[in-house]
Amino acid sequence: MLSGSLVALATPMGPDGSIDGQAWARLIDFHLAHGTSGIVVGGTTGESATLTEVELRELVVRAQAQVRGRVPVIAGAGTSSTATTVERVRALGELGPDALLVVTPAYNRPTQEGLFRHFAAAAGASRVPLILYNVPSRTAVDLLPATVARLAQLSRIVAIKEAVAQTDRVRELIAATPAGFTVLSGDDATAREAVLAGARGVISVTANVAPLAMADMIRAALRGEREHAGRIDVQLAALHRELFIEPNPIPVKWALQEMGLIGPGIRLPLTELSAAHQGAVHKAMIQAGVNPK
Repeated sequence: MLSGSLVALATPMGPDGSIDGQAWARLIDFHLAHGTSGIVVGGTTGESATLTEVELRELVVRAQAQVRGRVPVIAGAGTSSTATTVERVRALGELGPDALLVVTPAYNRPTQEGLFRHFAAAAGASRVPLILYNVPSRTAVDLLPATVARLAQLSRIVAIKEAVAQTDRVRELIAATPAGFTVLSGDDATAREAVLAGARGVISVTANVAPLAMADMIRAALRGEREHAGRIDVQLAALHRELFIEPNPIPVKWALQEMGLIGPGIRLPLTELSAAHQGAVHKAMIQAGVNPK
């Protein structure tokens, strides 16, 4: 189920910050038509920090209704509070997504034992599989492989999205976890090497803008076609970089607007992409074979 290029989908909004349902449907159709292997709703790229519980549930329900089982739908369920995370896991699990993505608690900076207990509590409350999400650059805490190995023994915890951009980390996770446990890259710039090292795919920001190229690149890497995957990745390299020229999802939402897929809405405290950076993102899009509208 968890393999290939999965998109961390941006949440389209109107100028007032309200969710744009028509654009949401348009984005999902775009990914179904361009080889994306799974849809992540309400992740970091989806502005999870500012979505209400009602909005998140509505986005998940709409995605499931539109996808109709063609690819997995994964819902973001993590918060910085264990109690709140457990509540969200229970509520979202009732909707029947294919999995829930649970990020390490931001700002709290728990110990490894605290992280284990946090995720164990979420797993105990869940009726669907859980994907751990480790992104130290955002959360200021690193979920270490030894802790992942402990968590992988729990039946509901089936995978990790690993955003530490080190191939050795991927190998260490694979060596430490059972054969059925899935490692997914959470870093576009190193996803190709992660897959060649044994990861099963990527949960991608770049796939928002260049889904077909990301899907082709990951498929090639999964087949062990190093040179083919490398040629595609070279074309995507500038996009991997420039989509983080300002904090995600600021650049990716600007790029999607340029493609005519969404409007200009983004929620404070995030703001629209600075004019000084728009040329660099535009150039990277062209290099990746993406034609702005």
